[in-house]
Amino acid sequence: METNEFERGMSFRFSEVVDYAVGAVVSRTIIKKQTGTVTVFAFDKGEGLSEHTAPFDAMVNIVDGSAEIFINRVPHLLHAGSSIIMPANIPHSLNAVERFKMVLTMIKSQ
Repeated sequence: METNEFERGMSFRFSEVVDYAVGAVVSRTIIKKQTGTVTVFAFDKGEGLSEHTAPFDAMVNIVDGSAEIFINRVPHLLHAGSSIIMPANIPHSLNAVERFKMVLTMIKSQ
């Protein structure tokens, strides 16, 4: 088990897994397997991820705050409780409209 991966059977809230840090992005892996990962991120306002692609589909669930997520340069404004799927091999990026937390679930194809 990685040192940052959660123990099985441990109860938790996604919104409490990571804390915000001024001017930074913080992340913590919940599950990491060959078949995919679940990671929680906290973005300070104005932080983001530059445009990139991933070889696998990924689902984002916003658990706190708001984010603007661009998929193939089309903007999507998401708030707490909203989710979106970012398709494999399509450029995407995100920006913290306000500080926000998200759960990123990446499913790898066989």
